[in-house]
Amino acid sequence: MNQNDTVRKASVMAENLIPSEIIKLGNEINQRIKSGEPIFNLTIGDFDPSIFPLPQEMTEEIARAYKEGKTNYPAANGVPELRQILSKRIEKNLNVSYSENDILISAGARPLIYAVYKSIIDPGDSVAYGLPSWNNNHYCHLSGAQAVEFSLGPDDHFIPERKHLESVIDQVSLLALCSPQNPTGTTFTKEKLYSICELVLQENEKRKGIKKPLYLMYDQIYWQLCFGETRHVHPVELMPELKDYVIYIDGLSKTYAATGVRVGWAFGPSHIIDKMKSILSHVGAWAPKAEQHAVAEYLSNDEWSTRYLNWFIPEIEYRLKSLYQGIQKLTDEGFPIRAIVPEAAIYLTVQFPWKGYTTQQGKLLANTQDVLNYIIDRTKVAVVPFKAFGASAESDWCRISVGTLKKEDIPGIIQGLRDGMQALRK
Repeated sequence: MNQNDTVRKASVMAENLIPSEIIKLGNEINQRIKSGEPIFNLTIGDFDPSIFPLPQEMTEEIARAYKEGKTNYPAANGVPELRQILSKRIEKNLNVSYSENDILISAGARPLIYAVYKSIIDPGDSVAYGLPSWNNNHYCHLSGAQAVEFSLGPDDHFIPERKHLESVIDQVSLLALCSPQNPTGTTFTKEKLYSICELVLQENEKRKGIKKPLYLMYDQIYWQLCFGETRHVHPVELMPELKDYVIYIDGLSKTYAATGVRVGWAFGPSHIIDKMKSILSHVGAWAPKAEQHAVAEYLSNDEWSTRYLNWFIPEIEYRLKSLYQGIQKLTDEGFPIRAIVPEAAIYLTVQFPWKGYTTQQGKLLANTQDVLNYIIDRTKVAVVPFKAFGASAESDWCRISVGTLKKEDIPGIIQGLRDGMQALRK
C-alpha cells in the first residue's frame, strides 16, 4: 500500500460526517421512479408545488421585489421590515414579546440551528435530545458536542418527559426540543412541557455565577400545522422566567409550502442572537433580500395568510387522517401494522413489525433493512425508517410524509400495504 493512502485528505470532522440519510433515500427512490417504477415516494419532508403551490400573493411579491432591484446584500440580521412584522406576529400569535433586535433571519432554519450550536457549545460540551430526532446527531458532530440521547417510544408518544432528563440535566449545555415533532407529528402537552421547563429553570438557578447556563433550543417550525383539538405550547409562554435561556427556531418553509424560498428566523435572548448573527455573517447564510422583503409584505396582510392557511391546513390534515384511518382499518382486520394518531406537521408515524415474516418467494425478512426493501419492492410505498433519525437500527417505526401525496393516491397506498401483508407468512 502506498504510504499516502493512509493519510487523511480532509478534517476528522469532514471525514466522519454522515450525509443526510433522508435525502439519499429520497434520491434513490426518485431514480427508480424515473426508471418507470410505480412507487409512492413519501420520504422527503417537502412539497410538490403542483399540489401545494406557494401562496399566489407571495409569488407576486417575490417577483415585484426582484423587479424593484432588491438584489444586493441584506442586513446581517435580516431586513428591518421583516423583523418588525415578525415581532408583531410573535406577540399576537404566540403571546410573548420579542423586539426586532431579538430576531435573526437566515436562509431557512438549518443555518439557525447550526448557529445555536456554535454559539453555545464548546467542544466536549453535551447536548440532550430524544430519539427519534431530526438532525441533532449531525449538529453535535459539526460542533464537537457530546450527544446525550434517550430513546422514546409510542408509550411516550415519542415526546420527551421530565423523567428522561432528571439524571442528566446537570451535565448538558443545551437541550434540543422540537414540537410539533419531526419525524413523528406528535406534540408536547402543556403539562409535559411545563415540567421540563421547571427542571431547566431549577438547573439554571443552581448554575448562576458558577458555570455556563443551560439553554433550551425549541424548534417549532411546524407549529401552525396543528389539527383538531391539538394546541401548540411553547416554553416562554408557559414560564416567562425562562426567556433568557430559550432560543426559538421558526420559519416560512413548512407553513406556506415555501421550502425553496429559504426564509427562516430565530428569536431569543439578545446575547445569543447577537452571537448567532456574527457566526452567520461570516458564513453568509442570509435569506435573499428580495425574498425577505416579499415575505414582510405577505405577512403584513393577515387576509392573505389566513386565506392560504384555511385551504392548506385542511388539505394536509385530510391526507394524514385518511392514511391513518386506512391503516387503522388494516390493524382492526388483524394485519401487522400500526399508526399513531396524527396531531400536527406533515408526518404520520407507522410501525411495520414484519421482521420474522417470510415472503411468497420464501425470503425471510430477518432485519429492518429486509423489511424496508419489502415495503418498497412489494407494496410500492417508500417511507423513512426511524433509524435515519438516530433511533436503533432495529426500530420498526417509520415516517410517512404527505407533502407530495395526491389525495387520489391514498386508496392505492392502503391497498398496496394490504396486498404486501397478505403475501407474508409468519
